[in-house]
Amino acid sequence: MTEEIIIAGFGGQGVLSLGQILCYGGVIEGKEVSWMPSYGPEMRGGTANCITIISDSKISSPIISKCDTLIALNQPSLDKFQSAVKPNGLIIYESSTILNPPTRVDVEILPIEAANEAAKLKNTRVMNMIILGAYLKKKPVISIETAFEALKKVLPERYHHLLPLNKEALMKGCELAEKLHVNS
Repeated sequence: MTEEIIIAGFGGQGVLSLGQILCYGGVIEGKEVSWMPSYGPEMRGGTANCITIISDSKISSPIISKCDTLIALNQPSLDKFQSAVKPNGLIIYESSTILNPPTRVDVEILPIEAANEAAKLKNTRVMNMIILGAYLKKKPVISIETAFEALKKVLPERYHHLLPLNKEALMKGCELAEKLHVNS
């Protein structure tokens, strides 16, 4: 198994953290991982993306031109990267803020209203964890439990009081993906 993922959005949306959590989780489960971040000079509010690779075997290069999965948290990222998804791949996108959904017909598309759900949890910063939960429900490259353990390593200790909320957000993402799977 090798899963190549592009995660993209605005700085401050937790794009890079999402990739880090996947990689730390891969390491915990004994997998090979690669994480290559890229972000604009503005950081918060500028564009950010990362290439994350999780594999059972050695990874030859951290640079990819095509991916198995795109996780897009904003419209510019969806517009820029949707053509990079391999046929039969997966596009997960934040559907409460993206106005023009993906147009591909040769990939699976999973719209997740993560921003709205995060607002219901009274903390918009957990949007990325909702998306992560949905992704892991669809493609369990690491377990949800491992993702939560990895979060403890990625999240600075001063924010560890938010771990229960983040776990709730992860589970909400799983639930949303399950509902979409049942309804499709």
